[in-house]
Amino acid sequence: MKFKLLLLVSISFLIGSHALAQRAGGRSGAASSNPASSNTVRVDLSRERSGHESAKFLSMVGNWTIVDDGGKKVLAVDGRSWLRGQPAGSLAEKARSIYGARNEQFIDNVKAWAYFPYAVAKEIPDFREGEISIRFKIVAGQLDQCAGILFNLKENGDYLTVRFNGMEDNIVLWTFNKGVRKFVKRAPEGLPLAKNQWHTLQIFVHGTNLQASVNGKHVFDYTLPEPVSGKVGVWSKTDSVSFFDDFTVTK
Repeated sequence: MKFKLLLLVSISFLIGSHALAQRAGGRSGAASSNPASSNTVRVDLSRERSGHESAKFLSMVGNWTIVDDGGKKVLAVDGRSWLRGQPAGSLAEKARSIYGARNEQFIDNVKAWAYFPYAVAKEIPDFREGEISIRFKIVAGQLDQCAGILFNLKENGDYLTVRFNGMEDNIVLWTFNKGVRKFVKRAPEGLPLAKNQWHTLQIFVHGTNLQASVNGKHVFDYTLPEPVSGKVGVWSKTDSVSFFDDFTVTK
C-alpha cells in the first residue's frame, strides 16, 4: 500500500514538473520573439475615415485620402486633378510638424517637385536601417502609373524613392537632391505587373547596401554613397491613381 502511494505521489510530481516546464518554455519562446516584434511598426488604417485625409500619413504633395477597397481601408493618391507646382494644402504647417521650424528649404524643394505626390508616415520618426514593405495597386493613369517607397527624407526636402512604373514595367531608384531629380539604378529586367491587383514592394537597407524586391523576387542591389537617415512614406507621380496598404517598417 505504501509503495502504491509513493508511486502515485512520484507520478503526480513528474506530471506537475513537466507542465511547469512547458509553461516556462512557452514564456521563454514568447520573450525571445518580442524583440523582433517590438522593432516592427505596421501602419494600421482600419480605423481611418473614408473620404478624408489619413491620420497616419501626412500628405505633403498631391491628393491623398482614405478609400474603401473591397471592405478594407487603404490609402489612395488620385493624380487626375494634378497641377504642376501645386503642393498639398497647409504645406508650411505640415513641414513644421515633421521637421520643426527649419522648413524654408524644405518647402522650396517640395514646390520644385510638386508633380511627384508623396505622403509621410507619422509613426516612423527616423529610419536608418532595416526593411520597408508596402502593398500597392495601380488603378489608373494616362501619363503615369506609379507607386513607390519614399525614404531618407531630409530636413531640406531631399529624399530617395524606389518606385514601380506601370507604363514602363520597371523598378527604379531615384534621388531628389537640391532641386534635381536623378536616375540612379534600374532593375535589369522588365517587370510587368497586372493593374488593379495588389503587389508587394520591399526595400532592405543595411549600412550603405540597398536591396529591392517585388512580390518576393529580388530585383536589384545598390551601394548608396552614405547611410540613410530620415522620414519615410509612400510616393507616386503626376496623374497616377494608386492604392497603398500594409506599410510596414522593421528595424
